[in-house]
Amino acid sequence: MNFSRLVLPGVAMIAVTYGLARFSFGLLLPEINESLEMSEFMSGIISSLFYLAYCFTIILSIVITTKKGPRKMIILAGVSAFTGLLLMSVTPNGWLLALGVLFAGGSTGLASPPFGAAISLWIKGDMQGKANTWINSGTSLGIVLTGLGAILLTSNWRLSYLLYAIFALLVLLWNIRAIPKVGGIKTKNIRFEKGDFTIRGINGALSLILASLFLGISTAAFWTFSRSFIELSGNYNDWQLSGFWVIIGLFGVLGGFSGSLIEKRGLSFAYKLGSMSVASASIILSIASENWFLSYLSAGIFGCSYIFISGVLLVWGIRVFIKNASLGIGVPFLLLALGQVMGSMLAGWFIGTWGYVASFIFFGLFGMVATFVSPEKDKKEIKLKQENY
Repeated sequence: MNFSRLVLPGVAMIAVTYGLARFSFGLLLPEINESLEMSEFMSGIISSLFYLAYCFTIILSIVITTKKGPRKMIILAGVSAFTGLLLMSVTPNGWLLALGVLFAGGSTGLASPPFGAAISLWIKGDMQGKANTWINSGTSLGIVLTGLGAILLTSNWRLSYLLYAIFALLVLLWNIRAIPKVGGIKTKNIRFEKGDFTIRGINGALSLILASLFLGISTAAFWTFSRSFIELSGNYNDWQLSGFWVIIGLFGVLGGFSGSLIEKRGLSFAYKLGSMSVASASIILSIASENWFLSYLSAGIFGCSYIFISGVLLVWGIRVFIKNASLGIGVPFLLLALGQVMGSMLAGWFIGTWGYVASFIFFGLFGMVATFVSPEKDKKEIKLKQENY
């Protein structure tokens, strides 16, 4: 199958599910809070629903993708994103907003595993790593679109979500046309088979799980409250606040090169570089939220390093679970999201109790702990590619 025929609609779907449906919430949150009269604690709880829904749907997606192939889950991801965005655009209160958040957050979990499976089905082996990391970088494109939308639409968050819903519908139709049908689990090129749903005895699985969980906790505060943090300083107008979000997305595109760095310097080096960088972004913002240059610098570091480290976890997971591409993506992304569930709730509580500065320093320092949980020099190339399958 032609590389771009699968990768381009994949990038667009990840842009919709992760960028528009999930991470746009942090950018629009101040206006949503004011409009719906929600507290920081309540917005933290609702934000955690994105990750909670993700945890449930990514498990569902792994199971169904393994049995039925990737097409149905990719289509369902698009439907879920469209439904969530539409509900969020018309919500009159926090309750319907929370329902929309569940659909929007669930779309991300539905999308990730089937694209890994689709790549293993239809992309040549030597191109699969690049295909996975570039599809993953679609998050950055979505974040850029949300930032530009906020600049053009100022504080009209309802209209923003309505336009995102329309875009999600168009991307859904594109993927329906692009993703081929498969004849079920018997298709020859599918790598995963019944009986591979286990982490026991899998070399590198425990380190992967801990690293993903720690990174999820440490990054939740930045995703949810960084925009609110710099707005509190009073030194930024509306377009500068939205520009902060655009910087996250633009620099996030650079994270798509994680696959190339892994090939050159190894998985362990790439992981340590990414985890240290993403943690440093929170600390920089904590001490320089009033300085636009340093704030934008923290946004650029965070955007690039988050997409970079999620790409590293993706490659790490596929190497650990070499027999099951969807499980290899699902496990680290599930634990990353589970960490973000806990991190969002903790961040809302911490900020309400100790303020933004102390909270961002704490989450930055916690993120640096993740640096010590690494692939350990690639575990002898993950035990010789799990004993050559």
